[in-house]
Amino acid sequence: MRNPAGYKWALLLPTLWLAESPIVHALQLVEAADGVTVEAILSVKESTRIRIDGAAITNVFGNIYSSNCGGAAPQQQPGAVGPSAPQINPAGEIVLECDAEKGEVYVRPVGAAGKPVNLFISSQHATYTLLLRRSDTPADTIVIRDKTPRQAKADNTTSAGRQPQHVRVLKAMLVAMASDRVPTDVRVEEVSRPIQLWAEAKFSLIRLYEGRGLIGERYILTNVSSQDMVLAEQEFDRETGGVLAVSIENHNLRPGESTTVYVIRQGV
Repeated sequence: MRNPAGYKWALLLPTLWLAESPIVHALQLVEAADGVTVEAILSVKESTRIRIDGAAITNVFGNIYSSNCGGAAPQQQPGAVGPSAPQINPAGEIVLECDAEKGEVYVRPVGAAGKPVNLFISSQHATYTLLLRRSDTPADTIVIRDKTPRQAKADNTTSAGRQPQHVRVLKAMLVAMASDRVPTDVRVEEVSRPIQLWAEAKFSLIRLYEGRGLIGERYILTNVSSQDMVLAEQEFDRETGGVLAVSIENHNLRPGESTTVYVIRQGV
């Protein structure tokens, strides 16, 4: 088990890591909580319906290829509102369609086969992180059920004025780092510096992003061992350094394969 000195296991918001979710035929019920990633299956050939149990979807945030959700271009926050002419983001991963009346969305993957898709699904009260694994399955429905205790939900509501803005800023930085569409108020520095991590991994800091009170770090990690490697976001949360969020593009690496790792820290 890799456990380099100086690392801790902790809950990151809104970091992306897996949680067990039951999957049944024609319906996937995922028990979720704000800021915690849950896993579901995404059909590679058919649209997958996503809804929140007891609430309407208000925003979908991710690497969108095209969307009919009103007035939002890819890489911005498309809301579940009226249709508009889709705009194309060639680097996008998801075709998004919104049903405004029902507060539901339909998604269909594009691009590299086998690569999981990360989506943030928001209601008025919470944002849920989905890790969608592609599979050759029929059309399906993903139902998100909030497992947060009722009292905890009430407590979270009291701080809603501060936390959603903070989470939105983190998401915007993550998308800027992943899409290379960087806002003018974020400074980018090319680094290409090797970092000592584990004997079985080559790890290099490729790029730094600074702005909006955050520091973003983009790494490339390569499995240089002879064994398969399974990665978890918690492994990149140091005791010091003000880590706020971690995202890994591919959690499973065969020998010789590489993945991008994004780390967002508190700025000065």
